[in-house]
Amino acid sequence: MSNSTTTQIIGIASGKGGVGKTTVSVNLAVMLASMGKKVMVFDADLGLANAQLAMGCRTPYNFSHVLSGEKTVNEIIIEGPMGVKLVPGASGIQHMASLSQAETAGIIQAFSDIEEDLDYFIVDLAAGLSDTVMTFLRACQHRFIVLKNEPSSIADAYGTIKVMIQDYQLDNIGLIPNGVFSQDEGERLYGSINSVIQNFLGSRVDYLHSITQDEMVLRAIKSSQPLVTFAPSSIASRDFRALGKVVTNLDKNVSMSGGLQFFIERLATHQTRTG
Repeated sequence: MSNSTTTQIIGIASGKGGVGKTTVSVNLAVMLASMGKKVMVFDADLGLANAQLAMGCRTPYNFSHVLSGEKTVNEIIIEGPMGVKLVPGASGIQHMASLSQAETAGIIQAFSDIEEDLDYFIVDLAAGLSDTVMTFLRACQHRFIVLKNEPSSIADAYGTIKVMIQDYQLDNIGLIPNGVFSQDEGERLYGSINSVIQNFLGSRVDYLHSITQDEMVLRAIKSSQPLVTFAPSSIASRDFRALGKVVTNLDKNVSMSGGLQFFIERLATHQTRTG
């Protein structure tokens, strides 16, 4: 692992599935790469990995081969669109959603081996609030919550944020409303959630940028390509470009910097604490 302290670790989560979290993770990654950044995505949805589908990559090996000791992380990394590197998750391995201590230790060891010099390390998390998701979120510097403007998604996003703030004292939480009809709608959605968080949790979350509903998103998914390369002039691609700019301007000194080393150390402290 390079000792560069510039790697920004971003965890992307959602209260529930089906809100477009992986679509956001992949398109943000590809957009950042198109801006000249070195980006790696870790598909940490270890039960239902699908980032490789969204990126249109074939993955002969995945994270289960790392945990079983057959491969190192460096051996399973593949290169996707715009040079984005992908650490493929493990699909269909049910117990992967809740890792044992030994497996968490294995993940820590695995990431210690990565030699890339990265600007951004994006962790695409499983939906919900499993221990594994929380372990990863604690190890990130920035935490993005993707949600839709519908009651169940709003309730689940709020529930997730409440646990992050009250039970884990996490901060640097940003919202990305997805599939909204306009930026105004996304900002209103953020405003209403943030005021509830301020009133009931005495905290606040940040507004990042909204992704407008766009039929090209579905077409891109069906053709196994990131939207931002499939339809670069589409409305949602413009939103991802704006989101990318917001992300490049995030405070690089949050929590403590230290890049991937920071991620590994945070995973390790959580590991020993729960041990």
